[in-house]
Amino acid sequence: MKRRDFIKSSLTAVAATAAFQTVAGKAMAGSVLKVGVMIPLSGPAGLFGPASKNVSQMAAEDINAAGGILGRQIEIIFGDAGLPPAEAAQTALRLWRGEGCEAFIGMHDSAVRGALINVFKEQVPYVYCPNYEGGECANGVYYVGETPAQSVVPTMTWLANEKNCKKFYLIGNDYNWPRDTNAIAKNTIADIGGEVVGEEYMPFTVDNFDSSLAKIKDSGADMVLITLVGGASVSFNRAFASFGLADNVMRLGTLIDENTLMGIGAENSKNVFSAASYFANIETADAKAFAESYSAKFGSKAALLNGLSTSCYDGLTALDAIAERAGGLSVKEMDSVAEGTAFGSPRGDAVMKNRHLTLDIYLAEAKGTDFKIVKTFSKQEPGNFCKA
Repeated sequence: MKRRDFIKSSLTAVAATAAFQTVAGKAMAGSVLKVGVMIPLSGPAGLFGPASKNVSQMAAEDINAAGGILGRQIEIIFGDAGLPPAEAAQTALRLWRGEGCEAFIGMHDSAVRGALINVFKEQVPYVYCPNYEGGECANGVYYVGETPAQSVVPTMTWLANEKNCKKFYLIGNDYNWPRDTNAIAKNTIADIGGEVVGEEYMPFTVDNFDSSLAKIKDSGADMVLITLVGGASVSFNRAFASFGLADNVMRLGTLIDENTLMGIGAENSKNVFSAASYFANIETADAKAFAESYSAKFGSKAALLNGLSTSCYDGLTALDAIAERAGGLSVKEMDSVAEGTAFGSPRGDAVMKNRHLTLDIYLAEAKGTDFKIVKTFSKQEPGNFCKA
């Protein structure tokens, strides 16, 4: 395990908090590093916000307890990335120019990411945290979430073979993540000799899926790939079961996390599968220790720990690792050393390649409102697909 050994993994949650309180007092007289953390605090993805906020605070405390970034204690300033892209971009601009943030972490959709890249214009380091459609490597941007090459391709191929799925229906929200993900999925479906029997993209405001579900039923689909976000995914999956489709049709998503599954409900989750680089019940030493620390800090009633929120921890850890290796926070310095940067995280050891991470991917099956890992795909490569 590298880079602070998962932020000094030998520290217990209690000791880490105590250490943070000690060094925080000293930092008042020194230089503070402000980091903007853009997460969805409203909108369709708002259900991911509370856990993301908790994990970001946890990461900041752990990093500060281990000495900060470049010897500077970090101060997190949150911005709402659940707003429309133009408004989220204005929020980020205010945090940067007005509040003095020197680096940014983003856990939000791809449309907001594009807007923020246009605002920053390669002048400030920006770590993009969640899984996304792949295909970018703008200067000063580092990606810690999985791409479809890592999550969709191996899991869809394995699940289709295991369940003898031949007909596939693709449904998602109408923006670039679902469309670009499905372009890769369609290539995978062709490679395994399958057939796409339907493809739909819905507005974020959709609240009725009756027409889509009727089409899915008529299509004879064996598997539905879901790229709906947050509340839309919950509504779709609940209605899916009420249409009598759950018994015989597989559902696969890369954004069906623990919070979404809780919303779907145990009675509606049969044959729901999710692919991600992290689930809260992964039985690795790092993942278990992280989940225990989260529970100890925030309590049993806290927002459910999940892959999207955990990506915020990795985002801050990656910022720390790259900046320490570069010896500074300038985009030029960080870009020059990003390749090969390695660090430990709740997801295990990660190595940056092509400004993305090589990651283990887990395929999990819903069992009521819990996930059970059914297959692990080790060290999946992000793909060499940069446009820039």
